[in-house]
Formats: sequence, structure tokens, C-alpha cells
Amino acid sequence: MKFPFVFRPRLLDALPGYDRDRFLRDLGAGITVGIVALPLAMAFAIASGLKPEAGLWTAILAGFIIAALGGSNVQIGGPAGAFIVIVYGIVERYGLANLLIATSCAGVLLFLLGVLRLGRLVRFVPVSIVIGFTNGIAVLIASSQIKDWLGLSIAKMPADFFAQLTLISRHIDTFNPYSFALGVTCVLGLFLWPRLWGSNSPIKGAMNLPGMSSTAAISARVPSPIVALVTLTLFAWYFKLPVETIGSKFGSIPRGLPAFALPAFSWETVKLLVTPTITIALLGAIESLLCARVADQASTLRRHDPNQELMAQGIANFVVPFFGGMPATGTIARTVTNVRAGATTPVAGITHAITIAVIVMAAAPLALHVPLAVLAGILLFVAFNMGEWHEFAKLKTYSAHYRILMLGTFFLTIVFDLTVAMEVGLVTACALFIRRMSGVFTVERVPADGTVLQFKLYGSLFFGAVAKVDEVVEAIEQGPDQPVVVLDCLQLVHIDTSGLDALRGVQKAALQRTGTLRLDNLQPEVREVIVRAGFDAGR
Repeated sequence: MKFPFVFRPRLLDALPGYDRDRFLRDLGAGITVGIVALPLAMAFAIASGLKPEAGLWTAILAGFIIAALGGSNVQIGGPAGAFIVIVYGIVERYGLANLLIATSCAGVLLFLLGVLRLGRLVRFVPVSIVIGFTNGIAVLIASSQIKDWLGLSIAKMPADFFAQLTLISRHIDTFNPYSFALGVTCVLGLFLWPRLWGSNSPIKGAMNLPGMSSTAAISARVPSPIVALVTLTLFAWYFKLPVETIGSKFGSIPRGLPAFALPAFSWETVKLLVTPTITIALLGAIESLLCARVADQASTLRRHDPNQELMAQGIANFVVPFFGGMPATGTIARTVTNVRAGATTPVAGITHAITIAVIVMAAAPLALHVPLAVLAGILLFVAFNMGEWHEFAKLKTYSAHYRILMLGTFFLTIVFDLTVAMEVGLVTACALFIRRMSGVFTVERVPADGTVLQFKLYGSLFFGAVAKVDEVVEAIEQGPDQPVVVLDCLQLVHIDTSGLDALRGVQKAALQRTGTLRLDNLQPEVREVIVRAGFDAGR
């Protein structure tokens, strides 16, 4: 038997015919995304309870691996906001060393999902569940940043949402107005900067002055997070504002390459980390493949290969912990930026990783002066854009099933964690689906003469619908002796083993009254199941 394993990175398909024009477009896109990713990588790491360099080297290493080995032309990989809450909780409960082990194990699991060609299974997760946990994670990201945004003197924030709010309320008297001013200015700047240079800009008239059009074009291409980071850091440094910075909390950021170190693997440890491993792998798979689908919709390039993408994500997550990195996945905001900047091949993603590496190697000491309130403002902006808040307003237009799944997943993500939310959400989705499908199956009695009891079966006779066959049994038990029970199966499209057992129950009831059971108009699929099971009834 031929094993269906195929490992072919999209980069190999993109290189034939690669020319100077495409390289320049990829180079420009890669540099743009690299600049955007720089403050986000530090912010994601710090918010996850790690040092900023963990995010930077994850963006570099994972970004390079995912671009070089992935199944998408334009996907950008690296640390993601969705992982903040997960990573913070794992570090708090299991410790940093075990986070590295869980991440590597999740990488193995992701690679196996790709090898077994299970990438398309992610599409089976209902969109209501995806929106629910995405909005829940956005709320948790925002709550985790309130402490730095307000400049509160709290040594360590808990992972639990309600514990965070309680601790913040107890330390509200340590409010730092300078941090808050920087944070508010950062958020406002992130919202306003792109609009200043857009088609509906309030300074549109001034942009028509000589020399202003070129200035506007250049300014519009500068990512707003970089503008906020640089200007507010310089402002805080120049005026010596009393705010907490990366340097005051974490010390210097190493400029050299991270040291290679093997985590202390043991089978006992791996067994203890099953839950965080599955959580990281599940979230990584969902985020990366959703991101790739968004990229497909935003560009006219060839659609992504989900299995190749999972294998690349797996390799990246397996390797990055050896250099002290954090979990990585596809990132929607950076990928969309990559597409809009003109990327055509994975070379743009590779360039983005190299750009971050060059900046880190050359300007790492400057990051010491970055106020944490500014990074908190960036993450609040990320959380706002991450959530699909308009879905709450549209809930009344959806079915009760959709509302139950979305709101249930949303609140479970906030109150408990992503794993519980996904488990309960999927189980609930299955239960609601079974309930709905059981409602599709119907039994209709057809008037007949004498001892003939005739019924028509519609839909799918499966374990969730077998109770409806009881009315056939009751009709036999209350009917004439020696009945001829006829089941018209023309509209019966599916039957499972539970359905077969229900038919045996009908046959048993008929035999007890010295009658017979006949199945008419069997569809090929239903007939095959019945014959294979050796069910003896007239056909």
C-alpha cells in the first residue's frame, strides 16, 4: 500500500520562473512585515510571562521555518496573540521548562496531523465555536494588559480572569498617570495613524500642497505600531518619565544568537503535559489554517496546502523551544499586511524573519527604554482588532444552536480556559447536531387493509433517532394477529448499527405475533449495510 505522505514546501513551486520584479516585491513586503512584527513579538512574549527575546527569536526562527517549509505563498508565522493566555497559564502552572517541552511535543503532534493528511479536519470546527473562543481570548488579552496600561505596582498577575480583576481592584491606588497617558496615547495613535493618510483623511487638503503627497505616501507605509513605539519611547526617555520599561523589568536583551539547549525530556513529564500539549497543538492548527484561508481570500495566488502547512508548523514548534522560544502559529494581521504589501512567494516570509534578526542584532540595546505601557497599548489594540464583536450584535439573527455554541464557548474561555471551552463546545455541537438530525428522521404510517401494517421511513435511521421506531413496535403490539409489517425505505438514506438493532426490534415484535417484516425500496447504501450485517428480512 502506498503511504500518502508528501512533503513539498510551497517555496519549491514558487522558485521556478522567479524574477527580479517578484524579488523586489517580496523584499519590500518582507521588510514591512518584519518591522510590524518587531514590537508585537516583544509584546506577546512579555504578556505571556516570558522575556522579550523569547518572542523575538520565535518570530525569527519560526517565521523563517514556516515560510521556507510551509504550504502557503504568503503566510507569516511567529508568536500570536491567541497564545498569550495559554502560555501564561502553562508557565504559571507548570513552569517555563515544561512549557518548552509541551511546545516541542505539540510540534510533533502538529507534524503528525499533517503527515496523516488531517489538515482539512480543522474545517469541521463550527464557526460559532471559533468566534466564541476568539472573542474570549481577546477579552483575556485585554484584561492581562490593564496592569501595565494603568502602571499598577503588581509583581505578578494571576492567569485567572476574575483573580486578575480582583488584584487590579486591590492595587488601583498604585495607579501611575504617566503610564496611563502613554498607554492611551498609544491606543489613540494606532487608531488614528492609518486614517491620517487615507482617502478620507482630515488633512487631505494639506496633502495637496507641494511635496506633501510624497510625504503622505511614505508616512502611510510606516506601520502604526512602529510609529507609536518609537515616538512614545523617545518621549518617555527624553522627559525621564517614571514608568516601567523593558530594561527596568527584564534587563538587557541579548544581541547574539540564542544558545541551543535541550529541555530535560522524560516520559513521566510528557505524560503530565498532555493537556497543555493538546491545547497548544489544537490552537496552533486552528489559528494557522484559519490564517491561511484568510490569506487565500485576500490574494489571487494559489490556495494553500493545509497538510504541508501543519507539517511546517510542527517543525517550527519542535525546534523553537531548543532556543528558548514560545509556541508559534500563523498570524492573521501580519499575513494580511504581507499580502497588502505585495508579497508573491514565501521569500517575503523569509525576508521578514531576516529583517527582525538584523534589527535585533543591531539595535537590541535600544529596546531597554520601551515603556511597558506602550506595549500594553499595542496589545489592547491587537485584542480589539482580534475580536469579532459585531457577531454579538447579530446573534438575534442566528439560530438558538448558534447562540448556545458561541456564547457558551465565549464564557467558558474566559471563566476556565481554551481547552475546556473547546471540549465542551465540540461536545455541545455534536449533541445539538444529533438532536437536529434526529428531528429530520420521521416515520409515517400509511393506511392499509387487513393485517398489513405499512410505514414509510424518511431520513437517517441512526442512534439518535431510533426512539421514533418505537411507534412501529407499538402499532404491531396493538394491531392484528399475524401482521405483515411493510417498511417503505425509499426515502431512507442512511442506517447505522443502532438503526439495524431497531429494525431487529420491529422484526421481533412481528414474529411474536406470528407475523413477518418486509423492507421495500431499499437504497443501495442502506441495502449494503443490511446485507453485510446479515439481517434477515424481506427485501
